[in-house]
Amino acid sequence: MGNRLSKIYTRTGDDGTTGLGDGTRTPKDSRRIEALGAIDELNSCIGQLLSHDIPEDVDQCLFGVQHTLFDIGGEMCIPEFRLVDEARVKELEKSLDQFNQDLAPLKEFILPGGTPAAAICHSARSICRRAERRVHSLANQEDVSEASRQYLNRLSDLLFVVARYLNQRSGVDDILWKHDRSRPKFKKASQS
Repeated sequence: MGNRLSKIYTRTGDDGTTGLGDGTRTPKDSRRIEALGAIDELNSCIGQLLSHDIPEDVDQCLFGVQHTLFDIGGEMCIPEFRLVDEARVKELEKSLDQFNQDLAPLKEFILPGGTPAAAICHSARSICRRAERRVHSLANQEDVSEASRQYLNRLSDLLFVVARYLNQRSGVDDILWKHDRSRPKFKKASQS
């Protein structure tokens, strides 16, 4: 494959628009670009997670997820173009079931955190929810792949489960949200 980008800056976006893959231009704050940006941010956060020492099964799963997110980004970049199908959603559901099978059932809400890798995974989960909202907003105005929307929905669930899985594999308990907790007491600053 030859070089795709020989020059990184083009100056074509200086007017507040950006080019789509079909050659059209759209405002940088359009719903389509907002969705594309959230997907890119999610993919970057997963890349950060993959830079940590994580179990091989998580690494392989999320490496595949990154490629699918790039495909979803391609769909956002080229209106009416389709790369993601129901088979990818089913594959993600299968991974979700595998990671979840040995986790203790949840009886309480959990707070994001635990190991550094699990904390990043929770960040990715929240970014994924935002990406899903942005894609849904776009779908209210334009045709968007149902499979891609389903994929993002399942992916946020997968990231939640993987965060728990990473903590479990490291011997770290989930951080439970406690409804009946006492607030820390602070000393009032003395007034001069």
